Amino acid sequence: MRRFTYHEPKSIADAVHLLSAYGEKARLIAGGTDLVVEMKQGKKEPDHVISLRSVPGVNEINFSGGYLRLGAMVTHRAIERSPLIRERFTLLADAVDNLGSVQVRNVATVGGNICNGAPSADTAGPLLALDAVLLVEGPEGERNISLNEFFRGPGKTALAANEVLKQIIIPELPPEACSRYLKHTRRKAMDLPLLGVAVTLIPEAGGEICREARIALTLAAPTPIRAIRAEKHVAGKPFYRAVWEEAGVLALEDSSPRTSFRTTAAYRKKMICALLPRAAAEALERSGRTMKG
Repeated sequence: MRRFTYHEPKSIADAVHLLSAYGEKARLIAGGTDLVVEMKQGKKEPDHVISLRSVPGVNEINFSGGYLRLGAMVTHRAIERSPLIRERFTLLADAVDNLGSVQVRNVATVGGNICNGAPSADTAGPLLALDAVLLVEGPEGERNISLNEFFRGPGKTALAANEVLKQIIIPELPPEACSRYLKHTRRKAMDLPLLGVAVTLIPEAGGEICREARIALTLAAPTPIRAIRAEKHVAGKPFYRAVWEEAGVLALEDSSPRTSFRTTAAYRKKMICALLPRAAAEALERSGRTMKG
């Protein structure tokens, strides 16, 4: 690994200033589980590494006014151990439960996971299905970016080179909502997913009809995506397996999976159709309901 200058700014504004000053020669580091590996491999060779660990508040989990706010430096382990998240934002708990080892979860951060822009990011699908918004800060001040508009390509995001992610903001779900994230891997843990499916369901009064659904897929396209056609198909319909099997087929129209060294595009397509009805059924089971048919 080549030598570099390490910076530990005391505020987000200071971090933005450093990024603006050093430009392409600088990289932000959060948990470092990706950047350090890439630096050791020579894939990235920054002259300046800027850490956010000394910035107050960026590792806090707060809930107020109907919104969950995750600081960018909140670790996956902190999410895993949060009773609030496990009870009211179960998709996030699903995402981190099988994410690497405990040692990795102790240092890996939710902000780093999102800002890497990897199609395989475990938290990306659940956060999309939770309608998350990102609060970022740059030289011109703060701005919000919908997560739906954040991913631009493999390793590419809407974050400007001199902007810093501060918070991930998630609106509270209504009490009747239920959700499930399925990570399909070769092994049960410590493996990158072959496909990820996240589902949030909001039933109408009585619980028999789907008022709204949010369906997010990872590794089904060059970026994490929402399956909009599938969402529209199930809205206003009863919770029947046949409806969700049709939604699985429609989700293929929103996706463009590719063959990689881990599996083939054809296999990923089959798993989209198989996992989407299963995720919806398991979400309903969490709320004491059963998918019919």
